[in-house]
Order: sequence, then structure tokens, then C-alpha cells
Amino acid sequence: MSPTAKPLLRAIRGETVTSHPFWLMRQAGRYLPEYRAIRAQARDFVQLCLTPDLATEITIQPVRRYGMDAAILFSDILMIPYALGQGLAFQEGEGPKLDPIRNRSGLAALAETADLGRLEPVYETLRRVRTAIAPETTLIGFVGAPWTLSTYMIEGGSSRSFSLVRAWAAEDPEAFSALINRLTAAVIAHADAQIAAGAEVIQLFDSWAGAAGADGLEPWVIRPASRIVAALRTRWPDVPIIGFPKGIGPSTEAYAAATGVDMISIDTTASLAFARDRLQPICAVQGNLDPEILVAGGPAMIAAIDAIVGHLGAGRFVFNLGHGVLQTTPPEHVAELTRHLRSIAVVR
Repeated sequence: MSPTAKPLLRAIRGETVTSHPFWLMRQAGRYLPEYRAIRAQARDFVQLCLTPDLATEITIQPVRRYGMDAAILFSDILMIPYALGQGLAFQEGEGPKLDPIRNRSGLAALAETADLGRLEPVYETLRRVRTAIAPETTLIGFVGAPWTLSTYMIEGGSSRSFSLVRAWAAEDPEAFSALINRLTAAVIAHADAQIAAGAEVIQLFDSWAGAAGADGLEPWVIRPASRIVAALRTRWPDVPIIGFPKGIGPSTEAYAAATGVDMISIDTTASLAFARDRLQPICAVQGNLDPEILVAGGPAMIAAIDAIVGHLGAGRFVFNLGHGVLQTTPPEHVAELTRHLRSIAVVR
């Protein structure tokens, strides 16, 4: 099948589709029993991401079960710090732990460029998935955005306050800018390698964009994203790029306009009317069912799906969540979502 005939790619470009394409962020994960069985075969999460046999199977599992319009690579945004030489581990129940960098000496300890050889198993996974999925299924690769990556690298893991990264950005903007620039180059290289290996779309996750604050939004979120989009579009003009600047509210419009992303993924706080009136004239929109409503299922979920499709379905639109599938999600609720979404006629 020609890439232009794939439903998800057609929807991004505003072309005719027979049903609303969908996939779900974190669609391959701990809510699926088949994922948990595979996870038990790996020593740790990093090894799981870097074992193509296992990562390929995990990537395909939800598509096999539910028939999503896209498979998204099973990996992690923190593969980039790993490729730059930063110590990385995932502790069960605690999330990622990194050897924190908090000053110029920590920055100097990082490699100047990402060692993509360390990520070759990721690219092998993409090659295997591309040949294994159905012709109509789109393969999505992804990268973390520089600001979000920097929060993990400086805080040493997840954070609630982001005090360390915000302090470094304010106190030594020259060194912090050097880190963002290094990460931007690494993100471009990693995304480029994913596309070369078979990714047909790239999603740029800036999950903590909202923590950059009003003063940090342009230099640390929008400007790096613009550089990434421009660099990838030069080499891969036909590969759509999805931006996900979570938590920036009305500034999402400025992000979409400045970066030139092909589709903006909106979080659960975004107004559907705002997305329809302000974002869809600029680019396609992806989103934004609350993952907690997916956990609940039933009438509340059906009503929320209908509201999203009712507002956005007449324009360039791909259905998704406002963030990732939660571990507590009953698999049958994803099946219910799939059945209902497939039953809704596309009205243009």
C-alpha cells in the first residue's frame, strides 16, 4: 500500500478517510497481560528497549489486539541521555533514575554527540515492525524534546517542582543553552535514524513543556522544536511531525504556528472549541480523551468520545488520549473505545 493511502497519514494531510484514525499514547504497556509476560523476560527496562525481539513484539501487541491505525515504537525518550553517556536506570515503582548533571562540569562529562551505535537495537526494532505490520498501519517513531529531556537529566529523574532545572536555566543560561543545543542535535540525529529505519511519522514529546514557564517557553520549548522540525523537513519533507507540548494552554497556538508541526497533540486540559477554532486552521489536531475516563469506561467514556469527535471530526483529526494509557486501564475498555470510534461516521 502506498504511504499516501494509509488512513492516519491521510487524516493528517486533511484527505478523505472512511473512519476516524486513532492510536493511543502508551498503547503498549502494563495494562496488557501480554506486555507483562514479555516484560518478565528482560533484566530491566533499558534492556527491554534495546532487545529487538522483545521490543518488536511489544510494539505490535496492541495493534494486533485492537487494530489501531498506527503502531508506535516501544522505546523511551531517555534513550538520548543514554546515548550521550549519562547513567540511566529504571527502578520498579519509582520511574527513571539518572546520574544528575547540574553544572558545567556535569555538562562537560556528556558526550558532544549522541552515540547512535548504542541505539542500533532501536532502529532494528523499527525495521522489524515495519515489515510485520499490515500495509495500512502507520509506523510512528518518537523523540523527547530538549526541554523535557533536560528536566530528567538535571533533576535526576521525575520531578514535581522542577526547581533544579529552572534554577540552572536562570542562573547560568549560557551553559543551559549549550545543553539544550546538544540535546537538539541529538534529537535530530535520533529522529533522522528512526525515519531511515522505517518510521513514517515522528512525535516530539515535550511532556513537561508547561514547567518551562512563560519566560522559558520560547527559548527552551518553541525554538528547539522549530529547529528540529526544520532539520527533519529538509531531509524528509513527506514525513509528518507531531508536536506534543503538554501543559502550555493557549500558548499551544503559538507553538503550532512557530514550529510548523504537521499535527498538534493536545492534552486533557485543552478546550475542544479552542482546538477546533484556533489550532485546526494551522495544522491537524490529535487528542484528547482523558486517560482516567478510559479507566472508567462506559457511558462517561462514550460521551467524551462523542464530544471530541463532534468538535474536531470535521477537520484534520486523529483520535488519541490527552496523555498515556494508565496501568489500571481495563483492556476491555480499549476494545469498547475501538468499537464505538469505528461506528462513528466521518462527516466533512
